[in-house]
Order: sequence, then C-alpha cells, then structure tokens
Amino acid sequence: MADTKSLSAGAYSPAMDAETHEQTYRGFVRFVEIATGVVICWVLALAVGGIREAWMTAILGVVAASAAGALGAFAPPIGWKAPLVVAVLLALYLAFA
Repeated sequence: MADTKSLSAGAYSPAMDAETHEQTYRGFVRFVEIATGVVICWVLALAVGGIREAWMTAILGVVAASAAGALGAFAPPIGWKAPLVVAVLLALYLAFA
C-alpha cells in the first residue's frame, strides 16, 4: 500500500538534497531532448536511404546526427539545437533531392 503520511511533493525532508535532485532532473531532461533529436535524425536518414536510394547520404546523416548529439551533450548551451540542424538538412534533402 502507498504511504499516505509522507510530505507533499513540493516539500523536501532534511535528509534529501534538493539541489542535487533538481540538477539530476535537469540533466535527465536535457539527455531526453538530445536523444529525441538524434533518433529523429536517424529516422530521417533511413527515409533518405529508403525513398531516395541515397544510402551513403543516409550513413553520413547517422554519423552527423551522432556527432551532433555528442556535441550537444558536452556543450549545454548548444543542447538539442545541434541535432536539429542535422534534422533540417536531412529533411531538406528528402524533400528536394
């Protein structure tokens, strides 16, 4: 059964480290944003390879998306914007090539 005598979600007990908890949450959210962007890039790269029969471009897109994700992870101000650039380039290639 659930413990109904615990504190509300907004309150922290003295044993809990609120700053570390918030930092971990922000890091997790940043990771999910970047990972979602990279996966979108991979799907677009597969579409480029399957629809346009440009498998070398698709491989290059996967490598570029992975590198952009790593760049976004190590440079927090860039974050999800690096995979976004690769996604836009792959979408443009898919639409106009």
